[in-house]
Amino acid sequence: MQASQIEIVPFGPDHLEAAVALSRQAGWPHRTEDWQLALALSEGMVAVEDGRVVGTVLVTPYKGDCATINMVIVDETMRGRGLGRKLMDAALLTAGDRPLRLVATTEGLPLYQKLGFHETGTVLQHQGLGGEIVAPAETEAATDADLAGIAELDRLAFGADREGLLSYLAGIGEFAVTRRDDRISGFACLRPFGRGEVIGPVVAADVGEARKLIEHFIARRPGRFLRVDTTDETGLSPWLADHGLAHVGGGITMKKPFVHHAAEPAVTTFALASQALG
Repeated sequence: MQASQIEIVPFGPDHLEAAVALSRQAGWPHRTEDWQLALALSEGMVAVEDGRVVGTVLVTPYKGDCATINMVIVDETMRGRGLGRKLMDAALLTAGDRPLRLVATTEGLPLYQKLGFHETGTVLQHQGLGGEIVAPAETEAATDADLAGIAELDRLAFGADREGLLSYLAGIGEFAVTRRDDRISGFACLRPFGRGEVIGPVVAADVGEARKLIEHFIARRPGRFLRVDTTDETGLSPWLADHGLAHVGGGITMKKPFVHHAAEPAVTTFALASQALG
């Protein structure tokens, strides 16, 4: 059967179980709850052949500012038949004229390059059991009143309004903040994901502040499985490894179109919410 006979349909609740199975086949740790989070913020499509889900893709819009394309999975029995391109064509149509971002695997890189995406950096996935450390004095638990300030810092660092994502994360996880002159200067989020918990996003003015925010949660989770997705340019990778979170893989950050930002932002994203969501 040819790939042209495969139908691309909207991702519905009845496709969730099959999507979880596909991500497990790909070696990803996503639970049903992790898929539900991504789907709640996204518009998804699935590829169906004879009633069987054989591919997925999600488009996560951040208002009109940009969108991420994520959870691009093709059943291993269907590879080499053009299905990845069909899923991406559907995603591009859904995204419209928004600037796009994604994190590519080495295998997916040639397709994304053909579609006009440009490499912008490298994601480094770190994970392991948190060690016993002293909680930093400079951080504190965030309150509901801090969410607006957190969203504004994230907008400055990420370059898009992700208030919806941050509100969702506040409902399932917790935030920590640092303050300067009674204003929020940095933040980090901790939430359940995969085998344990993920720390991210982490936004701060400098790497020292970012480390304190990550330490805030490591100190509260001794011996627990933690994950942090950072980027090569932050310089956090060796420090994370020294804290028991080993470098275990990653991906390639890409944008379409490529936009060069000459000015340095006042704050930087030191850890992603996830590779899917940026």
